[in-house]
Amino acid sequence: MGRIFLVILGSLLVAFAYNFFLIPHHILSSGLSGIAIMLGIITPLNTGLLNLLLNLPLLILGILKLGKKFIFLTILSVITLSISLYIVPIKQISTEPLLSSLFGGVLTGVGAGLIFRAAGSSGGFDIVAMLLAKKRDFPLGTLITLMNAVVVIISGFVFTWDAALYTLVAIYATGKVIDTVHTKHIKLTLMIITNKGDELKQILLENLYRGITVMDGEGAYSGEKRKVLMTVITRYELTDVKNLISKTDPNAFVNITVTTEVIGSFHRS
Repeated sequence: MGRIFLVILGSLLVAFAYNFFLIPHHILSSGLSGIAIMLGIITPLNTGLLNLLLNLPLLILGILKLGKKFIFLTILSVITLSISLYIVPIKQISTEPLLSSLFGGVLTGVGAGLIFRAAGSSGGFDIVAMLLAKKRDFPLGTLITLMNAVVVIISGFVFTWDAALYTLVAIYATGKVIDTVHTKHIKLTLMIITNKGDELKQILLENLYRGITVMDGEGAYSGEKRKVLMTVITRYELTDVKNLISKTDPNAFVNITVTTEVIGSFHRS
């Protein structure tokens, strides 16, 4: 239920960003949503309906290549966004295009980031980015930004090159905010020094889908024998791991460092 709430909330934020900030100034968003905005401006069709139709092929691809939970949440996001775009009136909040592109891009990034945190996506190029991120440790926001150069070029030809530059600002802001909100690509290395090595190792193996290396340690001052457990996790797993360690050995010493790169077997999905 928590994930469903995040998906709905994120989709509503994206819809408000489009209809209040981007569409009134002919500023496009990223991916297929940006193309839907463009077609909604130059044709009589509603942006929400166009967004749903354009996403159908990629949703089918997601069903074939991605997990059922992910694609369910993605379908929920696409439907919520499409209905919201249809219902929410288009209203110009700011008369300044640059401010609108910045605020619209930031609000879109917050909404999309919440959807990613719930293990879903808002459809479109997000599905392609998720497929690539499963194979490599690429930041999602950066991937989406790179894939949207075509949207900027189309915006320049269809509208004006000023609109294209504002679109670029919005897409850049969206990508940066997504990378701030969605931190699953960040890896952490944990060095755990504990007197309850065997017990803690068993608890972690039962509850954490990660490998653990166990080493013998000795306190330099006390000479006391201890176990040192080392593991690499994602940023999302940190809270659960800290709770497991605290319950098993409240006196454990834990050193947490950011890992730049992992070479070898590491489950990313």
